[in-house]
Amino acid sequence: MTAGYLFPEVARRRREYAAAHPDAKIISLGIGNTTEAIPPHITQAMVSYAQGLGTRVGYSGYGDEQGLTSLRKRIAEVLYSGMASEDEVFISDGAKCDIARIQSLFGSNVGIAVQDPAYPVYVDGSVIVGAAGAADSSGCYKGVTYLPCTAENNFFPDLSLIKDNTLIYFCSPNNPTGVASTKAQLKQLVDYALRHGCIIIYDAAYSAFIRDESLPRTIYEVEGARRCAIEVNSFSKLAGFTGIRLGWSVVPSELTFADGTPVRQDWNRVMTTLFNGASNIAQHGGLAALDEEGRKETRELVDYYLENARIMKAALTGENFASAGVRVFYTGDSPYLWVQFPKWKSWDIFDKILDECHVVTTPGSGFGPAGESYVRFSSFGHREDVEEACRRLSKLKL
Repeated sequence: MTAGYLFPEVARRRREYAAAHPDAKIISLGIGNTTEAIPPHITQAMVSYAQGLGTRVGYSGYGDEQGLTSLRKRIAEVLYSGMASEDEVFISDGAKCDIARIQSLFGSNVGIAVQDPAYPVYVDGSVIVGAAGAADSSGCYKGVTYLPCTAENNFFPDLSLIKDNTLIYFCSPNNPTGVASTKAQLKQLVDYALRHGCIIIYDAAYSAFIRDESLPRTIYEVEGARRCAIEVNSFSKLAGFTGIRLGWSVVPSELTFADGTPVRQDWNRVMTTLFNGASNIAQHGGLAALDEEGRKETRELVDYYLENARIMKAALTGENFASAGVRVFYTGDSPYLWVQFPKWKSWDIFDKILDECHVVTTPGSGFGPAGESYVRFSSFGHREDVEEACRRLSKLKL
């Protein structure tokens, strides 16, 4: 979408529909915003720390821009287990914000490749920094290499389309398709990047949803990735921190620019110049989320959304959908269902579902050209709302 970011357009259409239909109870299965309460152990850690700020002993001001040493260490130990060290972990206010700062790190004179469909920030952020080039008549950008990920190629792209010395944005589990790449597929990606002088920006924001033990949760499980990949991740979906804002990036010491300069050196400069550190309160919540009790709580929280997704899949594979040729793609390792409505344009089926069911989804075409005719359903919602939305969807006339 050359007009700008996808989700504000979804919100605009929802507002206009609600204004015209004030009695409609609209249920959102669109934007990936968590809905359930943050678990008590994690909440209490933040409460206790915040209360301590009201005392002379407990008060804290600025911290290290790179984050609390204790949190960097815990992330490295718990989530990377020898695949990254604490000094390679940088704490931030979220993966989306890190992606924006990464785009400022590499600037406008860089080639861009994205999965198609893909999280819109990769392209829209590249437009803002001037790396995407001009838009053509179809709304695609000339400086961006779109890598179609379709049912026909099992949602893994043809890597030969990627030019040398390109910045490759890759998300697994993917937003919006929900597909998690296998270790063998990521090995292909890493090997290609190493051969062609590319750097992978690996978005693992949904890795906590992976339940298939054979699937990698970090790209650093793949040999060679430390020489070609930056990983970004977030507590937003892991622990429900969408409004609290806490994430991290990993920049390995082996990763260098073409001239041999360590990328971590320049990333440290960006983080200490353009960022002033994540909230101390949020970081203590992150610490609690990664201790033994917190990990139990976060797994239960993620399981809640995965059960929502299972319920939605059952509804979307019902008779009225199947008879209309609707195809539902869901792996069980993501909060998103990727649903194709043959012969429908994405925004048209979005409007139809909103009008007939009073349910908000996300049009697939907003994620890229390959998303046309698809709609993304999000499992983030209260169980009762998800069940009600499914009852309404079962009556959709297709």
